[in-house]
Amino acid sequence: MAFGILLGAFAIGMMISGALFFLGQKSQNGAAPGVIDGALAPCPSSPNCVVSENHADEKHRIDPLPSAAWEKIPNAISAAGGDVTHIDENYLSSTFASKTFGFIDDVEFRRGEAAVHVRSASRVGHGDGGVNRKRVEALRAALGE
Repeated sequence: MAFGILLGAFAIGMMISGALFFLGQKSQNGAAPGVIDGALAPCPSSPNCVVSENHADEKHRIDPLPSAAWEKIPNAISAAGGDVTHIDENYLSSTFASKTFGFIDDVEFRRGEAAVHVRSASRVGHGDGGVNRKRVEALRAALGE
């Protein structure tokens, strides 16, 4: 009886691990949404996203960065373990991968007139345990802002 319970628990654990591995692989595809109508994309209803644009609701809202941070952002991303995927005069996108299953999060920056707006979001799943908010705050601290 105990062996059957142990075997069942092992099978469930393997199924969960397999599902997480599949989602991690699925998140490898895709790209950041970019700038839409002059602003970073709104967050979905799920809690795995933060954004500093004016359209953000209270659950997803995070403060923008000061304009002076723009030039330092690529180095801060690299130092934090991310990869810059696109950069131009007013937009920068980057990715961060989770260590265990390789889940990809997109972190985007848009240089505005008075601030640098930021959006950090998971590509798949629903929750993130606050990882995206913590990442933006860690980048803010690394930038000395």
